[in-house]
Amino acid sequence: MKETLQGFLDQSQYWGLVFSIAAYLFACWLKEKTRLAILNPLLVSAAIIIVFLVGVGEDYTVYNQGASYLSWLLTPATVCLAIPLYKQLHLLKKHGAAVALSITAGVITSAVSIFLMSRILGLTHIDYVTLLPKSITTAIGMGVSEEAGGIVTLTVMSIILTGVIGNVLGEIILHLTGVRHPVAKGLALGTSAHAIGTAKALELGEIEGAMSSLSIAVAGLMTVIAVPFAANLM
Repeated sequence: MKETLQGFLDQSQYWGLVFSIAAYLFACWLKEKTRLAILNPLLVSAAIIIVFLVGVGEDYTVYNQGASYLSWLLTPATVCLAIPLYKQLHLLKKHGAAVALSITAGVITSAVSIFLMSRILGLTHIDYVTLLPKSITTAIGMGVSEEAGGIVTLTVMSIILTGVIGNVLGEIILHLTGVRHPVAKGLALGTSAHAIGTAKALELGEIEGAMSSLSIAVAGLMTVIAVPFAANLM
């Protein structure tokens, strides 16, 4: 049975695409039914796919032949985040200085934390530059990691984990630290947890979502500029 299924998968070019979408839709349904923050659809769907591939003994490269088409949607999805930002453009003008300072502080904090962690844990230069883009969206982070000489697949994993943790714990941390202003909430989630954090910000409100969308673009640009310099520190 296992060999038959594996043979069918090897001959079906787009099964990875279909299975990925089905796994994600199931994960969304599960999150809606349970209302548990830990059951993030991205995390659950990734776990389902991993268990399935290991269970049937299928190679990742075969799965990715079809699933890779999903990556084409990363860039337009990132661009679409400009829509809520445009709707709240007046807030950007009003809080321009605070927005710039907040995002800059977030980017610096992310880079410093990775540097200190790499020093403490004795990580190599490759590990260090692999983790540097962890807080920016995947579409930008993959290119940054590749240019710096990092391991792109591990960069993607660190970006996803950062986003999921931010999505699950972000609102709780904001509450515990007394952050109440919607602009501050959006900037914090977008700068620290990129697109997945923005999904949580959009749940909190339109202003939070708009500011988080802005953070993704600006933090990504700052990271692209900063990584070549930060990479030389270790």
